[in-house]
Amino acid sequence: MRRTFNVIRLQLINKGTFLWYPLMILAAATVISILIYALIPVDTPKYGGGGQAPLWYFFAVGMSAMTLTFPFSQAMSITRREFFFGTMLTATLASTLMGVLFLIGGGIEVATNGYGVNGYLFYLPWLWEAGPLGAFVVFFTLALFFFVIGFTGATIYKSWGQLVLLIVSIGLGLLLVGLVFLWTRLELWGDVGATIMNLGALGLALWGLLITLALMGVSFLAFRRTIP
Repeated sequence: MRRTFNVIRLQLINKGTFLWYPLMILAAATVISILIYALIPVDTPKYGGGGQAPLWYFFAVGMSAMTLTFPFSQAMSITRREFFFGTMLTATLASTLMGVLFLIGGGIEVATNGYGVNGYLFYLPWLWEAGPLGAFVVFFTLALFFFVIGFTGATIYKSWGQLVLLIVSIGLGLLLVGLVFLWTRLELWGDVGATIMNLGALGLALWGLLITLALMGVSFLAFRRTIP
């Protein structure tokens, strides 16, 4: 465990990657969104997705944690197992921080009536239906999911090369298009929408956590073949 925690310290040597850059992106997205809200001449609540910007950035963080830090860790005699679990713990901590920041942002928006312009980035009603804890799970899951996607993609690339990564990406794209085609031909979109509404944001987030854990398992299996 001590060596695993050392991996966390290794990942956080450059604090900008996991801490300062997401905060800068979040602050910039908030300021820009407030300015846009102020330009919209309506009194009804205005909702936007600018707060998602740092969550998408976690995709790049996942890739850099694999491609940039892993080779250096091998020079320090850190095993693949220790690096993998240490990196995932780092991602979990960073995702927890993002979840807390989104809760704080939502609280500020409620207290200030949407920054005085009735505009909201974090307090999106559907995401907060299950309360603050439910909203935290949603934001935490999104950040961790994007990180694992980036890390898994980089792991496949480092293990089998660009061709295999391209084949996997095309396969996933075809699978998604196939599902859309199937739902359209069978006229299942009403059922899909009803299922989504019944699950709610928290239910979808919990399913997202299961998918994220499954991707971690795939990444761990592929990681054993990774070339630094």
